[in-house]
Amino acid sequence: MMKYSRQREAIKEYLMERRDHPTAEMVYRDVREANPKISLGTVYRNLSLLVSLGEIQKICCGDGVERYDANVSPHYHYHCTCCGRVMDVPPEQAPPSPIRLREDFPEEVEGCTVLFHGTCRDCKEKSEKTG
Repeated sequence: MMKYSRQREAIKEYLMERRDHPTAEMVYRDVREANPKISLGTVYRNLSLLVSLGEIQKICCGDGVERYDANVSPHYHYHCTCCGRVMDVPPEQAPPSPIRLREDFPEEVEGCTVLFHGTCRDCKEKSEKTG
């Protein structure tokens, strides 16, 4: 049994209230307002622990910035390569079924991560106005 941590609980609650997939630095900045003694290292350690426990998920977009999501149900993400924003793909916009491996693939598959990349609507509109 893991020891209760007020700081870990604050981090998890913060993520559960968010839909914008914050970075560790964003979590630190915002959680620190209510918990001024929390350190960036504590935030990183607790995010890592929560990911390993399956209570949150880490999203790696290939840009070197890791983002976090408290929604651990299977769903897809969209990453804007212009502004860096990450958003959930609405279920009605997602492909009908996840990618599947052939039945003779010898390894056990526990999940699948799908990340779409592109330019979000806001960035496209800004580009059209200035271009």
